[in-house]
Amino acid sequence: MHNANFKNFEEAGQAILKFLSHRFGFKLWMITRTEGNDWIVLLSEDNGYDIKPGQVFNWADSFCSQMVLNNAPRIVPYSPDIQIYANAPINQLVTIQAYIGQPLLKEDGSLFGTLCAIDPEPQSKILVEDTPLFDLIAKVLSYTIQAELKAAEHVRRAERFELEALSDPMTGLFNRRAWDRLIELEEERCKRYGHPTAVLMIDLNDLKITNDSLGHTVGDDLIQRMALTLKDIVRSNDIVARLGGDEFAVLSIETNLENAKRLVSRIQKAFAEAGISAAIGLAMRNPTYGLSTAIIEADENMYKNKSLIKSGNY
Repeated sequence: MHNANFKNFEEAGQAILKFLSHRFGFKLWMITRTEGNDWIVLLSEDNGYDIKPGQVFNWADSFCSQMVLNNAPRIVPYSPDIQIYANAPINQLVTIQAYIGQPLLKEDGSLFGTLCAIDPEPQSKILVEDTPLFDLIAKVLSYTIQAELKAAEHVRRAERFELEALSDPMTGLFNRRAWDRLIELEEERCKRYGHPTAVLMIDLNDLKITNDSLGHTVGDDLIQRMALTLKDIVRSNDIVARLGGDEFAVLSIETNLENAKRLVSRIQKAFAEAGISAAIGLAMRNPTYGLSTAIIEADENMYKNKSLIKSGNY
């Protein structure tokens, strides 16, 4: 890593993994993100396990889930000696005889993910003497992650400012073109940092009937009320767009399923108070498939919700 000039966390992280692999061996080194029960591989230096960035494992099955709780050591030259590691379900997926793990922390001290290594063969007990080095590297990586997450938020604001020209004239929300571009940009951040993200597809019920029976002025007022209600409910860093006549969408960034469901409940309550009838479909981004698939799933769930509303079963 002499004279290294890294542009971002991804380049720095990959260089560190290569250095650690060269210095200490081990068939697999990873930088991971934990989110709920998902253990997401962000970066890997693999020489035998065929583990690639983007793969997702069960967090509770991993050695790391025990390591971060201080239930087991961070450096284990022979992992079968540690009962809690010997019993870990991940042993059913891969052969592990040696393990190194370090927590990576966010600025508030909460867990971002881990730096870890595994090998199918036992390693030298001398490895434990390098504990200070692994601690230092984990702190440097944590700091790098923290700094880049801050920078990413500034970039996100700048992107939205540039795309403000692509707004729906009736509501002032982003239009479909802006939505599509913002989805592309957010997907790149999700891939890089493992951000959990929710998609809401929302469809105003019976807009055509309102336009035909009461006139387009009433219909337009309904659309504008819906837009204002959504803007009032979502967080400042969420994305709200009007995709078409009666179609709206929300991208709720860096949120888990529980909080996304709460958001849906708040929106439904606000719509009811504002006299708005709408169907809502929710889907979470799956790290394997990305936001494009989540949008399709949310749209399908929205139509299911619309059918229930029309049948009177909702």
